[in-house]
Amino acid sequence: MDLQTLKLLADYNRKTNGEMNGLIQKLEVSQWRQEFKGFFKSIHSLCNHIYLGDFNWLKRFSKLRSFAYIQNEVFNQDLPFSVVVFETVEDYLAKRGELDLLISDFISEIRAEDLDRYLEYVDSHGNPYTRLFGGLILHCFNHQTHHRGMISIYLESMGIENDFSNLAGMV
Repeated sequence: MDLQTLKLLADYNRKTNGEMNGLIQKLEVSQWRQEFKGFFKSIHSLCNHIYLGDFNWLKRFSKLRSFAYIQNEVFNQDLPFSVVVFETVEDYLAKRGELDLLISDFISEIRAEDLDRYLEYVDSHGNPYTRLFGGLILHCFNHQTHHRGMISIYLESMGIENDFSNLAGMV
């Protein structure tokens, strides 16, 4: 684990979300809300879940030490996993773009010595944990990738071609 890898993952996240969102912005409301048989039933619910995960991890990460990114007013709110953050594609796109920039800001503030420190946090169910900070950041990026894969399948089932797997093109 190193800072260069985290920067690559943040850049990939922002670029890939941009590509995916280029397709999402063209969806009809019925496609945005179309139900599938996955745990998250629609592209809307998946986008909401990814956003909430990223938002809540960024708030947790700020407990390691002082970070400037957390001063953004978006973090003045609490967003439990039960909340629906946005209803429309347009609202999602605006909020997602802002959050991706904050993720990049967060990554740019990380110091090498942070990666080997332990973060104490409480999950959304109130369970306390102590985990390696660098590993938790990787978990966050892996979570995004996993759910973009689900969105990819939903898009393909609607006949919309996509490919969000090209990390190799960035190295």
